[in-house]
Amino acid sequence: MAQSPEVNRRQFLNATAVAGGALAATAARAQDAASARRVIGANDRINVAQIGVGGRGSSLQRLMLSMIEGGQNFRVAAVCDVYEKRRRLAQENSKAEFSTLDYREILARPDIDAVVIATPDHWHGTMAIDAMDAGIDVYLEKPMTHTIEEAKAVARKVRETGAVLQVGSQTTSADQWWKARKAIQDGMIGKLVSSQGSYHRNSLRGEWNWTPERGRGWVIEPDAGPHGQGVNYVDWDMWLGPAQKREWDPHRFFRFRKYWDYSGGIATDLFYHVVAPLNICWGEPQFPYRVTASGGKYVFNAPGDREVPDTMNLLADFARGHSLILSATMANSRHIPGLIRGHEGTILMVEHGRFEGRTEYITVESERVYRDAFVGKYGTENVQIKVEDRGRDAHMKNFLECIRTRAKPNLDADTAYRAQVTISMSVMALRQGKVLYFDPDIEEVTDTAPRVG
Repeated sequence: MAQSPEVNRRQFLNATAVAGGALAATAARAQDAASARRVIGANDRINVAQIGVGGRGSSLQRLMLSMIEGGQNFRVAAVCDVYEKRRRLAQENSKAEFSTLDYREILARPDIDAVVIATPDHWHGTMAIDAMDAGIDVYLEKPMTHTIEEAKAVARKVRETGAVLQVGSQTTSADQWWKARKAIQDGMIGKLVSSQGSYHRNSLRGEWNWTPERGRGWVIEPDAGPHGQGVNYVDWDMWLGPAQKREWDPHRFFRFRKYWDYSGGIATDLFYHVVAPLNICWGEPQFPYRVTASGGKYVFNAPGDREVPDTMNLLADFARGHSLILSATMANSRHIPGLIRGHEGTILMVEHGRFEGRTEYITVESERVYRDAFVGKYGTENVQIKVEDRGRDAHMKNFLECIRTRAKPNLDADTAYRAQVTISMSVMALRQGKVLYFDPDIEEVTDTAPRVG
């Protein structure tokens, strides 16, 4: 009989407690994370380490190297991956002086100021907490964590240690969200009613498989594995970490987003890019009051292909009196308009529909019944608000700046935690076939509605 994820997690954490010198050094730094952190001046170079240099991690490395070439004062000092081929390539490309298969050796180094974590989701929470305990700031790829409890623990650890933690939904540093936030705060659309968005894709073989028509994909390398020699070696036990123990499965390793043990599928991979920035727009991050979800494997449903659905819809209500409606499918690429609706007007985020896509402006449109008052105030019934193009490196730049200033980053832990609650509840609701509620007083998911007010 398979052990529960919590039992597996306890066993894993117990095992790591006797892992030797690297952990001992990390524990020594953890005694006082705030004092262990190096004070970085305006002219000091920041030492960054990468944990996870697969598809997303290698993309972030290319971004960072281009930033360094452009004059940003930091360096990639160390890299880590459980796959020997990726570890060697990342070190070669970055010229990092240190590399390892074990992330704990990264955290034990006294010269590391920050880590960029781009591993599968099930490792995010553990690694982020371990890094902060070691006095290290964290850039944590989205989703924030795999579970709500992990997200709560990460947010709590940020408050305890004073660490800078930026969650890597890059769109949250784009200008349109902050312009929409100001428009809402200025009363341009009146009382918030609902937000809607979509994230649709289509490929011959379904998302998280090899997609030759798009020239990219999640390629399975047949010689890789725990029994692989040289560059083909994978530390499978380390990769599984706190997840359920299983025999080597290249599909799970190379295409992890298709499996519940390591991912929430569409919700955690794609919906997070909408829910996180909406929490910025709304003016103050919010826990959901009620969440449900629907969907299924409607097209890519061959036996054994995936556990997660290819189509999913999310519906969430918030205690302040507004709703969120999201749809996504991996079998059709037509988006629906990304909108924020108020009683007196609507903000159209992007005309082409992809909610987090780039745009030159957002449009505020008056509701017909409030048109005269709107025109009287703004001179027209449709106001286009110009959006600044901050570049693809804006989110990483914000993180690096906050390391120096100790300011709160654009997607801070508390905002990211609230977004994660909505996302993870939608996964739970879909899998359980339920409507679920969130009690903000105890910060737990419940089957019954909490008292409001």
